[in-house]
Amino acid sequence: MQFDVIVVGGGHNGLVCSCYLAAAGLSVCVLERHGEVGGAAITETFHPGFRNSTASYTVSLLQQKIIADLGLLDKGLRILRRPLDNFVPGLNGPGLELSGERAARLAAIAAHSRADAERYAGYLDELALLTRLLKPLLLEPPLDPSGDWRERWRCLKELWRFGGGSARQWSVIWQLLTGSAGDWLDRHFKTDLLKGGLGFDSIVGHFASPYEPGSTYLLLHHALGQVDGAEGAWGHAVGGMGAITQTLARVARERGVTIETDAAVDSIVPAGRGFEVAVGTRRLGARVVAAAIHPQTLFLDLLEGVELPADFRERIVHWRSESASLRVNVALSELPDFKCLPGRKPGPHHGAGILVAPSLDYLDRAHRDARASGYSPEPVIELVIPSTIDATLAPRGTHVASLFCQHFRRHLPDGVRWLDSKAAALERIVATVDDYAPNFRASIIALEAYTPEELEQRFGLVGGDIFHGSMHLDQLYWSRPAWGYAQYRMPVEGLYLCASGAHPGGGVSGAPGHNAARAILEDLGRA
Repeated sequence: MQFDVIVVGGGHNGLVCSCYLAAAGLSVCVLERHGEVGGAAITETFHPGFRNSTASYTVSLLQQKIIADLGLLDKGLRILRRPLDNFVPGLNGPGLELSGERAARLAAIAAHSRADAERYAGYLDELALLTRLLKPLLLEPPLDPSGDWRERWRCLKELWRFGGGSARQWSVIWQLLTGSAGDWLDRHFKTDLLKGGLGFDSIVGHFASPYEPGSTYLLLHHALGQVDGAEGAWGHAVGGMGAITQTLARVARERGVTIETDAAVDSIVPAGRGFEVAVGTRRLGARVVAAAIHPQTLFLDLLEGVELPADFRERIVHWRSESASLRVNVALSELPDFKCLPGRKPGPHHGAGILVAPSLDYLDRAHRDARASGYSPEPVIELVIPSTIDATLAPRGTHVASLFCQHFRRHLPDGVRWLDSKAAALERIVATVDDYAPNFRASIIALEAYTPEELEQRFGLVGGDIFHGSMHLDQLYWSRPAWGYAQYRMPVEGLYLCASGAHPGGGVSGAPGHNAARAILEDLGRA
């Protein structure tokens, strides 16, 4: 069977890419190795009556342009904003509720430190400066300084836009992008809970200390989304993250896309003026292949019959891919009863991102401990309880929770296996939450967990990396995945990368799929 484009991988980026390509009149086939599409953005029943987002668990970065272009809201997708952005519980004192409403947030900060509340506006101004400049880049191909004169002219124009002719603006930009999130937050604030809560975004899914140079970018990356018109807000897709990918699949099929599940690709081989894609004993043909998979899987496991440029292959072989994250889904008989904010009846804090991130030192120590011994005995945890705003996920009176936990190495030291260490790691996670909410352990009805090894095996996240590759500065923008190949066109004609290993990186944004589709349409004369 012959298609214009075969999309390898049915995660959210592959589906977004296929929707745009089909809308331009191309014949498109999506091949997904699992029994359903969605990649890491799926919803499953993990205990009778209890459903939850299995891997990715919260939404903000999904691009508004994509939502509008594909009519996702008209197709029934509903995204609800959290009633409270974040809640940072205190262990031996009051917690910190970070509301999306500015006055309430400032009042909560002022209860800990009036000086910090007064300085918060200056922090927001610096944050807004960067997010305002970075956000338009998400749906644009990266600059290519190694390109022709047109690209170099584009580079000059973009550099002027960033600097704006202002030495101070350049100074702030350079300091934030090359410095550390920890130093930035220390410069503004004194309150540990505030700095820990804000600094969480600089290490989530990112094996690094908040004091590592360049860590500010990941904090900025997580501030580039929106929910219900609120910039930087986070929310919940009703029905879980699978609601997003199932809606995308419905749009794709309506546009004529062929979606095959249980269709694991064995090889991709250039053939004539296109490709031959092997799926078991079948051979499918296409003019173009768009790979919605990890770059190492594409180039080291599937692509055959091609001698890649030596520097490119070296880059892919040494591509750093490790989030050091452990993902847990829990069925609960009741809501956590926090020592710092008692109560088992639903409160706004139960619908927040609950961050066990009491200080920057705590985040830094978790990284150092994991580097030394494989995982953090005092882990950093985001606890989200989506059933507080989505009653479809659990029986009445009970709840489901997602726990995203740092830092847990993909490879443990001294040859220790995750098979033998998983129970001990989970014990540390449960014990840590129980320190803040002493009823947590007793309320657990059922628990499902994925170690980094299992995230790799189940979802193709090489190294357990949720971003398809480290989001350090040397693996971003014009060097994602490699210098000279950041505009989605790979070093094999007709082969494109449309997954999170391409710009702008990880998160359920759809941006790599959107941008790669545009590059394909340009090259095929359909733009």
